[in-house]
Amino acid sequence: MLPSAEPVAIAMVFILSAIVAWDAWWLTRQHLDIPQFGHLPNNGFAWKSERNHEMFRQWANLGSMAAMMALPWGFASFSDTPITYVIIWDILLGLHIISLLVPKRYAVTSTHLFADGQRYEWNRLVLAKRQPKYRIMLLRKGWGPFGPLPLGGDREDLDIAAEKIIEILHPDQEE
Repeated sequence: MLPSAEPVAIAMVFILSAIVAWDAWWLTRQHLDIPQFGHLPNNGFAWKSERNHEMFRQWANLGSMAAMMALPWGFASFSDTPITYVIIWDILLGLHIISLLVPKRYAVTSTHLFADGQRYEWNRLVLAKRQPKYRIMLLRKGWGPFGPLPLGGDREDLDIAAEKIIEILHPDQEE
């Protein structure tokens, strides 16, 4: 026998609330980690993206979120899920979509990459062999297909950042 729909709905809304709060916290943190843009000490570089860069960067996630907003409506009626939870779910996913589209701050330093409010050590990252046209694509080691870490921004900033990333990840490579 399946559990009642309401406790499951409450659990799913609670989990999604935690994810949205976590993302909001990281978004606010990026302003502390990257207070300025341009060239940084020790050959670092910081830049920011615009909303259109984030749309290119997050296109697959945006499609997934749209599907996740629509699907519960079809299941709510035959599962006896109170519609209030479906509405709360959609509001939370809407907030998550907004967080995906908020312009981000990025920085490359000799020790870390700063992206999405988080700090990644370079030994945990690898540059993808195939690079998309409008982003820099890094991969998180050990994450398999769940490890892409795309970086957004305008082409001029991405070119400077890519040069610094290659210097850091491949110090023995000559130009």
